[in-house]
Amino acid sequence: MRDRQPEETERAQLSRRKLVKYAGVGATLAAASPLVGSGAAWAEEERKPGDDRSDRGESRNRAWRAGDHHVHSEYSGEFDTTKTPPVFHKGADAVYPIVTNAIMAKNFGLSWAMCTDHGGPTHSKVNIEQAYPDLLRSRKLVPEVLQFWGMEFDAPSLDHHTLMIPRHDDEAKQLFELESRFAKYDAFPTDPARDTEARMVEFLKVARGMPHKPLVIAHHTSRSATGLGVYGQDTPREFRNGNNAAPDVYVGFEGAPGHQAGPLNGGKRGGYGNHPTYGGFDQMTARVGGLWDSLLGEGRRWWITATSDSHVHWTRGGSDFWPGEYSKTYVHARQDYGDIMDGLRNGRIWVTTGDLIRSLDVTASSQGRTAEVGETVTVSRRSRTDVEIEIRFRPLDGVNANGDRPEVRRVDLIVGQITGPSANPDADTNPTTKVVARFGPRDWRRQGADHVIRHTLRNVEADTYARVRGTSTDEGEPLADGLESPWDDLWFYSNPVFVHVR
Repeated sequence: MRDRQPEETERAQLSRRKLVKYAGVGATLAAASPLVGSGAAWAEEERKPGDDRSDRGESRNRAWRAGDHHVHSEYSGEFDTTKTPPVFHKGADAVYPIVTNAIMAKNFGLSWAMCTDHGGPTHSKVNIEQAYPDLLRSRKLVPEVLQFWGMEFDAPSLDHHTLMIPRHDDEAKQLFELESRFAKYDAFPTDPARDTEARMVEFLKVARGMPHKPLVIAHHTSRSATGLGVYGQDTPREFRNGNNAAPDVYVGFEGAPGHQAGPLNGGKRGGYGNHPTYGGFDQMTARVGGLWDSLLGEGRRWWITATSDSHVHWTRGGSDFWPGEYSKTYVHARQDYGDIMDGLRNGRIWVTTGDLIRSLDVTASSQGRTAEVGETVTVSRRSRTDVEIEIRFRPLDGVNANGDRPEVRRVDLIVGQITGPSANPDADTNPTTKVVARFGPRDWRRQGADHVIRHTLRNVEADTYARVRGTSTDEGEPLADGLESPWDDLWFYSNPVFVHVR
């Protein structure tokens, strides 16, 4: 059983109340930086073997490690474009120092996190000269949390994306190169030629050709959609074209976007003001047989994540939770930068909201072979082609950040066929995908701290994938979100396990 490894040391034993208060005083945290020293931070940061790579055949010491790849700091600011060059002002959009986010991520159980600030005119220079040294200080002050470098990329022709840079000595230079060349708003004056799909594809091809390959994950993909299946800035065609250009770089989208605390201040979950989320999840993920299933049905390795998109905490008038307070992306990896990225790149991922569960394993077995989330099991037509699916989840032991003890009311097994590339690049359905079984508390058995479900897929004769979701609600399918508390509407989703029939 994969279990979260305990931290070796606990440095600052602060109560949650003190941490929240501490995090609200940005100047106090910023004042901690002299402990490191601005010049020394860059030169003396400790490097560990394997920071930028992972031996994919080596799985020892891997565990489910929670993280968040979409977190904003005070470097999501504003630019005074009446001056040349533009003058940057911190704290206009997001308000917390980088180290504040790291402290709160640690407090809410995250092993890794990523700083993803907004771009803007000449922002690439702000990133490398101002924000990056602060990241290095934060890494020293909060070493328990692996802190990735990157940004919320102003993707040409699309909405925002994570641009995650691998951990290596020239990570700052790599981000500067990509942002200064390709971010659609980095040029000053604005260059309309940057905002085209062809430019996005060019960016992905350049990224794929780099010796240290980054990761690109789409953010809040349907926030600009005006209806169910009526998309806005992000379209199925663009996802396919980008994934075709760089399948090992452009690997997925947020299943559950950030800004989930919106209803606590009278707003919408995710900031989805045109068409809502469903159980906190984007329509592209939440609709069974929808766009995500359409992409999986082509055989694409396309993954979902869940993030905070933290800017300003809801208790201070924002629409956000702290990193890890509500949404978590779990990656099966060792506690090193390279293996975390390898897990994200290869789909060893499941996500949850409200700490509904704390561990999830989905296994497909047949003919003595086994595969787990993100992997493929190959079976022969000449033998019996039944496939055994085991779902093993572990409920939260204690209370979540809201003081609740959430309970899983139902688990769904979702199965679809892989039929190959679609002739229609705008396709957003997979009619073969169905909920093949629903399980309630009477259907799972206890095995230690785990709940275990087993189900047999009979006579699997075509390439197939299976994925799992679960909920604290009685909703058969996730309903469109309104002003209900996000804490009353919790879900978890696995990424798929694949079955190849030869």
